[in-house]
Amino acid sequence: MSETMPPEFWQAVEQFNQGEFYACHDTLEALWLEEVDPLRRFYQGILQIAVACYHLSNLNWRGAAILLGEGMNRLRDYQPTYGGIEVTHLLEQSAVLLQQLQALGPENVESLRQQLQANQVEEEAIALSDTQPAPCWPQIILVTSS
Repeated sequence: MSETMPPEFWQAVEQFNQGEFYACHDTLEALWLEEVDPLRRFYQGILQIAVACYHLSNLNWRGAAILLGEGMNRLRDYQPTYGGIEVTHLLEQSAVLLQQLQALGPENVESLRQQLQANQVEEEAIALSDTQPAPCWPQIILVTSS
């Protein structure tokens, strides 16, 4: 299906992966408004995860938690891949971020944001413990042909 996705979708994927979450939202929203299901719901799921990350970067714990959950719920039916992307990977990373967000609570959202930004800059996450991965922004991985 990747060959049928519009160029704007790939622009949104690039924006998402570069941490430009609000720009990704704008790009996907334009596509989402013009589309019908099932593609409309797919766009909306990614859009909601992007907005959740934007909220988190602005210390809006509640908005981030709600939209991560909603975006993940919208994308579940598109696993493992859809539209040329690894949906399962995006959902797994988003679930880890949501768990970390919920575990830390609203009072520690600044600490989580700092860890996310540090890991993004370093490009190498260091685990917080043996069982908990270091916080990192979700990434959209493209499907590779074998």
